Amino acid sequence: MKHVILGGIASALLLSIGAASAKPADKLETRVRDRMRAATSFMMDEVSCNGGFVWNYLPDLSRRWGEMEAKPTMVWIQPPGTPSVGHLLLDAYHATGDEYYYEQAKRVANALIWGQLECGGWNYCFDFAGENSLKEWYRTVGHAGWRLEEFRHYYGNATFDDGGTMEAATFLLRMYVEKYDPTYRPALEKVIRFALDSQYPVGGWPQRWPLRYDHPFQGQADYSSFITLNDDVMPDIIDFLTQCYQSLGMQNLKEPILRAMYLMITLQQGAPYAGWADQYTVDDLKPAHARSYEPRGVNTGTTVRMIILMLDYYKLTADTRFLAGIPAAIDFLEASRLPDDVVEASGRAGKRRMDQSGNFVTARFIDPDTGKPLFVHRKGSNTANGHYYVDQRPEQTIAHYSSFAGVNPSRLRQLYEEVKALPREELQKDSPFLNNELIPLRKYYTRMRGGQAALSDAEAAQLLDAQDARGAWLSPLTTTSNPYIPCSDTTPSDETQYGQTLVGDRYDTSPYACTEETPCISVRTYIQNMARLIGWLNAK
Repeated sequence: MKHVILGGIASALLLSIGAASAKPADKLETRVRDRMRAATSFMMDEVSCNGGFVWNYLPDLSRRWGEMEAKPTMVWIQPPGTPSVGHLLLDAYHATGDEYYYEQAKRVANALIWGQLECGGWNYCFDFAGENSLKEWYRTVGHAGWRLEEFRHYYGNATFDDGGTMEAATFLLRMYVEKYDPTYRPALEKVIRFALDSQYPVGGWPQRWPLRYDHPFQGQADYSSFITLNDDVMPDIIDFLTQCYQSLGMQNLKEPILRAMYLMITLQQGAPYAGWADQYTVDDLKPAHARSYEPRGVNTGTTVRMIILMLDYYKLTADTRFLAGIPAAIDFLEASRLPDDVVEASGRAGKRRMDQSGNFVTARFIDPDTGKPLFVHRKGSNTANGHYYVDQRPEQTIAHYSSFAGVNPSRLRQLYEEVKALPREELQKDSPFLNNELIPLRKYYTRMRGGQAALSDAEAAQLLDAQDARGAWLSPLTTTSNPYIPCSDTTPSDETQYGQTLVGDRYDTSPYACTEETPCISVRTYIQNMARLIGWLNAK
């Protein structure tokens, strides 16, 4: 009996000594882990709809928004929507080893599988209340969004636009590879087949698939079947298929990937306008229009993106054909510089593109036949009476889609010379397309905004203190919108009051910047704060 008592006293003393010697950093780590779970529990159990999310919510959940205001049963695919949350949960699982995050990631995956279309892809959003409910949203809120023309017609097919389908596809790839759970193999194979079936023989992809031609808008052909670079449609598909090829060893993907990559070279226009467009007609690979404020033209911003992509593809393949067109593209950008007096006349819209050292301003769109800059304007006040038009006047261009781009050709030339100097033999040795070695997926996918530095202990504690009792991080609502009101007056208008505003009159359901301090539950804020805490844990 004495032995037992003495043993109990000794154990108590050891526990007391251990508690006294616990480091403050250890206590903070425990708190970080606890509060990360609290934040995730709140988002998954209180905010999500069956594991799916939109972007922003009022604190009482009375209103919610994706790119536009959404119904309570709707789920958004575009980042930072549902797949972005799934990626974050897998990142948290890798950082903590806590099975809780994997179980929550399964809930997100199940929501996405529910919303996956028969063709294998996803629309911008889906509705757990069913297709009729989604169609009704398109007829009302979607159709009334003046500047969001992609929501003014319900196609019933899937879209590659804005990264949604490929973000969801990559998340399902990660879910399958994580534990090789066969539950996720059918949905993954379905979206891989979607990407292969929708690819044109020449190598490009349309914006939407299966192909539809039923929405000629304001007299112009339906653009959704055009080969699309805009919003990284082709690069994102290539990236997803490459990850499947590298991590799963799917040799049948190599040829479609390379066919698409080499098409990028062909899509570059000839001198003197040797850049890339956002869309191309399929039969002749000529620049094409898209939405009514996206005229047919060579896009200087897209050209910058494509130059960097060509450098990446060279590093991936060691094929010098990816470098061949870059000097001409940089020459085109330099020749597109707008005169200072034109930039001055443009007002803030043009001058704000000169923030970084070495940047100068070009028109976003250049006529591919004449080289003239194209500037976009609008008249009217809503979808019923308004219209967009293009001319050569840089003054009073639309605010929601800049007619200007900031470019830095000197920096691009420097990058080109640096990549060209890389030892080609090393690139060939490391190229996944020249050897058959499996390459695992990267551990973390969530990128912190602006490449934020790792948190200090004090900053981590401060981030935890910012949570409310539920575990929520409330942040200012950045955009809001007018509730849908039917508009019966379709008389064309020459009203100019809304020419440079984000939103038209009270009938326009497009989002616009908040003018009042309104708190919200932001999916982006949750993802970014969790990512920063994951970074803190990894640093420890």
